[in-house]
Amino acid sequence: MSSIIYPTTNFKATRTLTIERGEGAYVYDSEGNQYLEALAGLWCTSLGYNNRELVDTASEQMSKLSFSHMFGGKTHQVGMDLGVKLAEMVPVENAKVFFGSSGSDANDTHIKLLRYYFNAIGKPEKYKIISRERSYHGVTVAAASLTGLPPNHTHFDLPFDALGVLRTDAPHYFRGALAGESEAQFVERITNNLEQLIIKEGPDTIAAFIAEPITGASGVIVPPEGYYEKVQAILNKYGILFWADEVITGFGRTGNDFGCTTMGIEKPAMMTLAKQLSSAYMPISASVIRGDMYDAMVDQSSSVGVFGHGYTYSGHPVACAVALKTMEIYERDNLFARAAVLGAYMQKRLGEFLEHPLVGEVRGKGMIAAVEMVANKQTGESFNGGAVGAFAQQACQNHGMITRAVAGSSLAFCPPLIVTEAQIDEMIEKFSKALDDTYQFVKQEGLLTS
Repeated sequence: MSSIIYPTTNFKATRTLTIERGEGAYVYDSEGNQYLEALAGLWCTSLGYNNRELVDTASEQMSKLSFSHMFGGKTHQVGMDLGVKLAEMVPVENAKVFFGSSGSDANDTHIKLLRYYFNAIGKPEKYKIISRERSYHGVTVAAASLTGLPPNHTHFDLPFDALGVLRTDAPHYFRGALAGESEAQFVERITNNLEQLIIKEGPDTIAAFIAEPITGASGVIVPPEGYYEKVQAILNKYGILFWADEVITGFGRTGNDFGCTTMGIEKPAMMTLAKQLSSAYMPISASVIRGDMYDAMVDQSSSVGVFGHGYTYSGHPVACAVALKTMEIYERDNLFARAAVLGAYMQKRLGEFLEHPLVGEVRGKGMIAAVEMVANKQTGESFNGGAVGAFAQQACQNHGMITRAVAGSSLAFCPPLIVTEAQIDEMIEKFSKALDDTYQFVKQEGLLTS
């Protein structure tokens, strides 16, 4: 019996696979079995496993300066260099960067920064945040409150009202459209719902709207064309900040530098970064805000004597060094452009599964995608519960590939950016076998309604 409380796990189904080592796009279990890592760990190992440049960078930095905090004005060059690099990369005006260790704590930080900022400019009533159904923004008390997935809420008694979290529609046409509704009509309806929510709550009470440009854990939802254009127009009309959660979509995942670029989101006021920031070799995250927001906080912190927020590991020098080297590799090897090319190929190959009798929708951009299995191909009726997704995930593992069931009966694909075309073909072959296994399972269990 393990002494570990396993994260995001059924406590009655723990330790099902022990991973011992990784190399490139593959990982190996304790029995020596090889698996193609089709989810890049948890959407994060962009440069694959055992990248010697990152390993050597971490070792060198650890030997030079294993730790130094950033409290009270102390700093180190590698942290400052990473801050400058990120500020130059992001589409946030005159960006200022706060470092943490995870996407969850970065979003938690953003909630505090929002409140600090609006208090500083004399608008303490402007604290509410609009999040979307079927969103994922982390699992701390505050970040989980932003998240829009029931398993992350149930039994936790989260303080939604106290935090001022509001909900608006998920932009998933396949699941959310009304009968006979076109994509344009769907966009018009849900963005109108957003505007009515703002009017009802009062624009002067709402600080920000948070969105993943393309979602991850909720099923890789790619909003229809025109959605973000309308959302941004509404937010600008009512003076509400756009907060882009780029934890998964940042750094090449969608075939561009950021998901904002791919989806036409212009100049967000805030961005959340993590995961591919260091290719997950070290825990590090970044909460990025506009320069004018930071400027407003300067006198506020001075009046108190300190900006009373920060983590022991904010700007950890080893994590910063690895992240800097990761950025260097992205640029040197032109990986974002490469991801666009290979991503188009991956989307094309996955699109072939639309002909399969079990598949209702294939969706994605660049090197992130999901295939949704349905109980009725004609109507798109979903399976009840998560049994089909769980079976398909295990079937993939049985055929030597690791992926993840999301949103019930969808399987997600998010391979390392360093995969080859041949490895994408291998991924497709393994998934095809697993999908056929799953089809036989649902027929035997009488789960199809068509």
